This record gives sequence, structure tokens and C-alpha cells, in this order.
Amino acid sequence: MIRTGTRAFVGMGANLGNPAAQLADALEALGDAGVLAACSGVYRSAPIGPQQPPFLNLVAELSVTEGPYELLARCQALEAVAHRVRRERWGPRTLDVDVLLYGEEVLRDPELVIPHPRMRERRFVLDPLAELAPELVTVGDLTAVADQECERIAAADRLRDLAATSPDT
Repeated sequence: MIRTGTRAFVGMGANLGNPAAQLADALEALGDAGVLAACSGVYRSAPIGPQQPPFLNLVAELSVTEGPYELLARCQALEAVAHRVRRERWGPRTLDVDVLLYGEEVLRDPELVIPHPRMRERRFVLDPLAELAPELVTVGDLTAVADQECERIAAADRLRDLAATSPDT
């Protein structure tokens, strides 16, 4: 029996090391695993939280046959490969991968909240999500975050080029 995958979205961001390379590596791993369906462009955004370098962000659309907790484990594994260290909330990181949406699923528990609880408050999530799934982002959502600094800087297929020209942060 062939199973059709669940449409899920993950947000990715990085601002330490070589962010473009870390994002490219994570996308490649998702592609190798056969779950990557599409990817937004790459966005540069101002950090939220403590003083730190700007972030590179994107949203990936996935087609997964695993459950939401298994998807969370996959995201955490990508972070581990990038040597993510959790020192402070909203602090700098080599790679952050968050489950944004998992089909129509709504979960509210300490380990996983879906939809992601702050995704509608973050322009660096909404702009790339709107590229992939405009039906999931409202004009009101975008208006509410219009004052946040965020710009599209490249297509995702240019990440390796960005990595080659970007010094480590």
C-alpha cells in the first residue's frame, strides 16, 4: 500500500558559523531522506532577543509519512548535526529547525505545539511560508509583522553560492 505523505512545514534559521552552508546541509538531508517537497527563498532578518548577528531563514515544505513527534525528532537531529547548542532563549545558533505546521494537526503539550505558537508573530516565518502556501497566510498576518526587518536575498538553490562567499559569522 502506498501512503500519501502529510503536508508539513518547518522553519529554519541560522546566524552562527556559516549560516548559508548550515541551511543548505539541512535541506540536502531532507532531500536525501525523500521528504523535501519545496523550499522558499532565503531571507535575511534582524534577530529577536539578545544582541547578535542577523539570521538567514527559510521555510521548507515536506511530505512526511512519520508522525509529528518523529518529525520533531528529525528537526532536532538536523540541529545536532549542525552542533546546535542551546544557551539562551532566542540567542544565536548554528541551526534552528522548528515544526510550524503538520497537516491539520493541533497539538498543545510541553514537547510540541502545532501550529507553532509564535509563527504568526514572525515575518521571517510568514514571508517564506507565503511563498510556498499563500492560502495559509492572511493579509492581516503580514500587516501585523510589516515593521519587522526581513528581506528576501536569494533562491534556496543559491545557498551553496552564498556559503562560498560568506565569511563565518
